[in-house]
Amino acid sequence: MLTAQRKQLILHRLAQEGQVVAKALAEELGTSEDTIRRDLRELAQAGKLLRVHGGALPSAPAAADLSVREQVSVTEKRALGLAGAALVRPRQVVILDGGTTALQLARQLPRGLRATFVTHSPTVAIALAEHPDIEILMLGGRLFRHSMVNVGAALIDAAAQLRADLYFMGVTGVHPQSGLTTADAEEAAVKRALHLRAAETIVLASPEKLMAASPFVIAPLGAAGRVLVNPGTPQKVVRALRAGGAEVVPLPDTAAQS
Repeated sequence: MLTAQRKQLILHRLAQEGQVVAKALAEELGTSEDTIRRDLRELAQAGKLLRVHGGALPSAPAAADLSVREQVSVTEKRALGLAGAALVRPRQVVILDGGTTALQLARQLPRGLRATFVTHSPTVAIALAEHPDIEILMLGGRLFRHSMVNVGAALIDAAAQLRADLYFMGVTGVHPQSGLTTADAEEAAVKRALHLRAAETIVLASPEKLMAASPFVIAPLGAAGRVLVNPGTPQKVVRALRAGGAEVVPLPDTAAQS
């Protein structure tokens, strides 16, 4: 089998099965593990997958910067944002992460809602400011322009003073084995700190994040109280995530109900 054919097969297997094991694939194709590892290394360098011990996982396309992510799964993120907004109750303290889905949630909060929102995202804070009855607490630090969120030790220290009802965590990967992941180490540290300060953590997981992984682990999959996914998410994906410890909640298919 030619190199290009092997690489195409690897990407197909990742899309279908969510992982590739180098030893098993080498035996199946009658080639050496070194050859498969070289293919995986080259595909990883091209941003096509994430190498892990013994093989590879799908790379999260959501690891791109904010301006690119705004164009990905727009309809799905809007539905997830609306569902997340509906979970917020009056007078709650809510931590809202950065990212495009969080921005959708902020925009779709009910008018007249009285609640306190904590965020480390300037763009999310601006969207929240459109709701006059919402109190906004900004966590400051160094601005990480890639995701337009603040990060750093001062922010983590400030987070330790919080006690929130909900935390809507933004991630770039949701995988049964790799857990909840993101593309930056400092972001992962901030998300871990915020997760520890909330009674419940909720992940709004658009399709491109499911069964994908990024380099930095935030927490095991079961750390999220709920993982909301869009209607039409394949049942095998839902089963795999539930087997990994997640409480997966598919949104209702409103099109089917109409």
